[in-house]
Amino acid sequence: MKHWNLDDIDWSLFDRTRIDDEIVPIVKAASMVEFNGGVYADYLCNIFHDDEAFKEAARNWAQEEVQHGEALRRWAELADPSFNFDASFKRFADTITLPMDIDRSVRGSLSGELVARCVVEIGTSSYYSALADSTDEPVLKEICQRIAADELRHYRLFYQHLKRYQDIEQLGVLKRLRVALGRIAESEDDELAFAYYAANDNGQGSPYDRDFCCQAYQRRALRFYRLHHVERGMAMMFKAIGLKPHSLLNRVVNRIAWWMLTRKASRIKAEPEATQAA
Repeated sequence: MKHWNLDDIDWSLFDRTRIDDEIVPIVKAASMVEFNGGVYADYLCNIFHDDEAFKEAARNWAQEEVQHGEALRRWAELADPSFNFDASFKRFADTITLPMDIDRSVRGSLSGELVARCVVEIGTSSYYSALADSTDEPVLKEICQRIAADELRHYRLFYQHLKRYQDIEQLGVLKRLRVALGRIAESEDDELAFAYYAANDNGQGSPYDRDFCCQAYQRRALRFYRLHHVERGMAMMFKAIGLKPHSLLNRVVNRIAWWMLTRKASRIKAEPEATQAA
């Protein structure tokens, strides 16, 4: 069941003068990734084919994900009236696909699949929290706050199912850690990069360059994170992989993760503007 709908947002508060132009391209990209949630639900229902309770939860989750895409789309269209969501999304959906003809998780186990889902929800909750904290545009701030709250609930949903499957599969900490790190590494795969390209190419027909688009996306997105976003995300990550979230190890990893993020953001920012996507 959805916790809000598009009519709950006061769209009349939209203030073009308070838009950060660097946010608009990544919001357009995010709108397509979120709107594609139904495809992920189909994939999850295929691999959890014997678990009716989880399949129902996955379908409800997808409804909220699609609504996130709708809200971000509507804001992006206000911010950039030239944004052709339908054409951009078709290009994205035709290119970025999931293996739909399988009945086993690509993560090797159902517990592993749920660890990966937890990682995704950690990332999105942190991302939208960072955007909400950074933007001064009131409508986008409200949308991001609502989405971040949903993503936190989604993390809890997948974590509860993870605990249930762990009672059966007993996936070890190292295997869960390997799944989590693998899913984090996938943040630089084609999904976000191509979403950025499809959303911002504006029908120019320029060739897709994954590294180019990934860097352009990260250049805009990474600068919004603050230490507390990383700390909360790492605490959630530790829970998902079976480690204590409030420990010396967690504090050390927090600092390392923050150092790596800020170093990467600084390196990308230092790249000449000519190498960045428009």
